[in-house]
Amino acid sequence: MTDAAAPPSGEWRILTVPNLLSLLRLAGVPLFLWLLLRPDAGFFSDVWAIVVLAVGGITDWADGKLARLLDQYSRLGALLDPAVDRLYILAALIALGVREVVPWWAVIALVARDLVLAVCLPVLRARGYGPFVVTYIGKGATFLLLYAFPLLLCGTKTGWFADLARPTGYAFAAWGAVLYLYAGALYLAQFVLAMRTPVDRERPAGDVAEVPERMP
Repeated sequence: MTDAAAPPSGEWRILTVPNLLSLLRLAGVPLFLWLLLRPDAGFFSDVWAIVVLAVGGITDWADGKLARLLDQYSRLGALLDPAVDRLYILAALIALGVREVVPWWAVIALVARDLVLAVCLPVLRARGYGPFVVTYIGKGATFLLLYAFPLLLCGTKTGWFADLARPTGYAFAAWGAVLYLYAGALYLAQFVLAMRTPVDRERPAGDVAEVPERMP
């Protein structure tokens, strides 16, 4: 008889197709940053940076679909997928800040949001919780920012498309930044609730609880 409390099949697997796609995306982060910040960066470097970002977006969509289709859910994938998204956002923010496309106060605000949440994770882990429960607002904010970055890059050029991409990119970036910070506030609320929820002393060692989204 199957134990209802047992973890999903393959939960602890590492070498799965979705995880390999996430690792491919991860390898693209330093390449993306190098293309944007190389000393002789120009039009073609920006084009290739956009291609790397687009491939990252496609594989981000594909790994979730394949995880469900192939029944290859894993804890590593659940952690790796959002982490790679954050790294792409961080890399793009730093590069666009250096190139004076995005103001540094905006870069600092968004990076500070992720740093604060990163500090919360080991505290949650020490109390037996897993990572934050991802919200649709957080996913939407990530989607908007990852669409804004290539548009902002295109907006640094000249021509009719650049003139169109520039305001569109800033609109995506502004809306995405607001939602990104709001999602960060929601994750902090999860953290506060987790800190206020009594620790279950009878939980088996190694068992990870879901971060509460509301008081029980």
